[in-house]
Amino acid sequence: MAEDLKGCQVVCKVTTNQLQTLCRHEGIVCLDLGVNRKQMHNFEVEYLCDYKRTFVPGRKTANATGVPKFLTDVVLVTESIHLYLRERELLPCSNLQPVCEREFYLVKWKGYPDHMNTWEPRKNLRCVELLRQFWDDVFLELQRQKKTVVPNRFETEMSSYLEQRARHRQSLQRWETQINSVGGLTKRILVRNRVDLEGPPNNFTYINNYKVGEGISMTTMAVGCECTNCLENPVGGCCPGVSGHGFAYNECGQVKVKPGEPIYECNNMCRCGPNCPNRVVQRGIQHTLCIFKTDNGRGWGVRTSERIRRHSFVMEYVGEIITTEEAERRGQVYDRQGATYLFDLDYVEDEYTIDAAHYGNVSHFVNHSCNPNLQVYNVFIDNLDERLPRLAFFSNRGIGAGEELTFDYNMQIDPIDVESTKMDSNFSMTISPKKASLVTGSPKKVHMTGSPKKVPLMTGSPKKDPLMTGSPKKDPLMTGSPKKDPLMTGSPKKDPLMTGSPKKDPLMIGSPRKDPLMIGSPRKDPLMIGSPRKDPLMIGSPKKRARMECKCGTDNCRGYLF
Repeated sequence: MAEDLKGCQVVCKVTTNQLQTLCRHEGIVCLDLGVNRKQMHNFEVEYLCDYKRTFVPGRKTANATGVPKFLTDVVLVTESIHLYLRERELLPCSNLQPVCEREFYLVKWKGYPDHMNTWEPRKNLRCVELLRQFWDDVFLELQRQKKTVVPNRFETEMSSYLEQRARHRQSLQRWETQINSVGGLTKRILVRNRVDLEGPPNNFTYINNYKVGEGISMTTMAVGCECTNCLENPVGGCCPGVSGHGFAYNECGQVKVKPGEPIYECNNMCRCGPNCPNRVVQRGIQHTLCIFKTDNGRGWGVRTSERIRRHSFVMEYVGEIITTEEAERRGQVYDRQGATYLFDLDYVEDEYTIDAAHYGNVSHFVNHSCNPNLQVYNVFIDNLDERLPRLAFFSNRGIGAGEELTFDYNMQIDPIDVESTKMDSNFSMTISPKKASLVTGSPKKVHMTGSPKKVPLMTGSPKKDPLMTGSPKKDPLMTGSPKKDPLMTGSPKKDPLMTGSPKKDPLMIGSPRKDPLMIGSPRKDPLMIGSPRKDPLMIGSPKKRARMECKCGTDNCRGYLF
């Protein structure tokens, strides 16, 4: 091979693909590089830049019945458009057939400069995926411009946009490749942007393991277990038992401890193998996730490409571990920029913080929601230093494929018991007024809103709130109570317009039978605040209020609930 390469006169180190391109460009046969005379001219298409079509004379027009709205004015449909619509089930009319046999694409050839782009007929192209992407871009731009006709030749502005989209897609594909080349990933991370031409974020490095900042030393402090089956036959309680806690997972790897309790996994000093049921977070991401550009102004977000079961591990919050003093300094800078990625580690004391602004993983792109589908847990594996827990996100409900992943930047954890562990008495999340960060606070000072068990002042609690509006049994101040309100207006027999008449006034406040709009009705009001059965924190039906404005007041809030 060395002798053949000398014939190519290559004087610098290049990749195999580059050598193949050079050989084809110079017409040199190199069997070691897989370049022979038969495929000497099989050039690779990098992307498609433009499109035009000409029609065969004498052909009859096609029947346009059943064509989608954005193509209702198209009389003649080319083979490419026809195939694109058929694949997406956008062309229900079977008798609409392509009648144009001459369509051309401006091709950017891989490894060649722009001035060597050529117009090629459709029959010469084998790049099916590039053709699909090209027409995706075309129809997306036509819809944005509110145009209904695919022109015979694109305007300069349209051609320029299509080329920009192709280059932009390439930059995202390179970023996606770089992300998935980082060690530690078990599932692929996808990157998509169909909204604008924003590319990969600047000054951000994707990592899968924590980056230790200056002035911080981390040493392994774990003690291994002697179990051969940690779930069914834990010796001495396995790793959780040594730390005074119970097993955190069931046989399916779903977390079963309450938020606020620490999780102790087996580590590299344990006798159990990598398939041990007490190794969940350390196995990494187990679902295909997608970093995507949102279409409502919230920047990048993360969605799942597959279904996630309730209480399943989703991802870790990974970043640079820094001291609290350094976090205070950075927090002031981030506040001026209007965004922050600081997450305090104050399991026992507020000494360290995770900063995911410049170093982080997929969690860097997860958006805020006041009705989130992710819950944070503190996890200890190889390092048992209580000042340095690992932050893991688990699903708090079933999450469907394609659904965006969110967590509450102002998350609060309900206290568990009076006789709580050290974790229980120190864990919750609130916003640090100095750093506007994601911090862990004391549950003694912050109580969650809407907890049906622990908060007696919730709105709409039928059992514990004697002051609720509309309680038919316990509210002596309700309007229209015929037994307990001596000041009621009107006689129930003679005054049909009395306030609170249970028979004749369907608008009374507190009528348990006839007022479907009462506040706190556990059966009839899907918009109640504090429904103890469906969502103690939800405000409204999550299906009907998906675009509701967020009122959390968090500096990091991006404006919408889900």
